[in-house]
Formats: sequence, C-alpha cells, structure tokens
Amino acid sequence: MAYDDENIFAKILRGEIPCDKVYEDDHALAFNDISPQRPVHVLVIPKGRYVDADDFAANASDAEIAGLFRAVGEVAKKTDVAKDGYRILSNIGAHGHQEVPHFHIHVFGGADTGPMIKRQE
Repeated sequence: MAYDDENIFAKILRGEIPCDKVYEDDHALAFNDISPQRPVHVLVIPKGRYVDADDFAANASDAEIAGLFRAVGEVAKKTDVAKDGYRILSNIGAHGHQEVPHFHIHVFGGADTGPMIKRQE
C-alpha cells in the first residue's frame, strides 16, 4: 500500500489539524487520542511517511526507529503511567483493524488495561 499524504496524521504533522500534544522531538510526535479507551491514551507517530510497522521496520533509519521508541518511553514518563504499567499496541492492516494508514503506537494506561486477547476456540 502506498502512503496517503491526505491521512489525518499526515495533516496533523503538517499543522493542518490541531492535536493535544504530549511530546515531540525530531523523529516523533505524541498526542492524546480524541476517543480515549483508558484514562491515558496517547498516540505516538513517526514524522516520516510510513504506512505501518512493516513499512517502518523495512524503511526507517536507525535514528527514526530509536527515536520512536524513545518517544514511547518519554510519553510513559510524562503521563506518569510508567510507575504502574501500561500497554503499547499497533494495529496493522485489515485483520489488525488499522484505521489510519500512518504507522502509530497507542500508549494505554492510568487504569488496568485488562487481559490480552482471548484465544478463539
């Protein structure tokens, strides 16, 4: 799948759509989700044009990869979820229910995130 420059995260990165910024550096932007699933629900996105985790792993520079995961850690500290624990999640493709075709990591915390996905019988 080709990157769509008109996706909502691309527009946020260009400043066309505002966001409630939590963290930003040269490689990543983190902002509060507009429909939070937990008391803390932050999206961390790379500033580069990557569709999903596969695209990011194959094509991002080492600095971009390190920068994104450092941003996740900074978000956990800034939102105070690091002390009690949190979950990170990335949805990829149709079966993973990816809604925005720009790689992003959800950081959930501030309350029990529940068990992992239940195995289907």
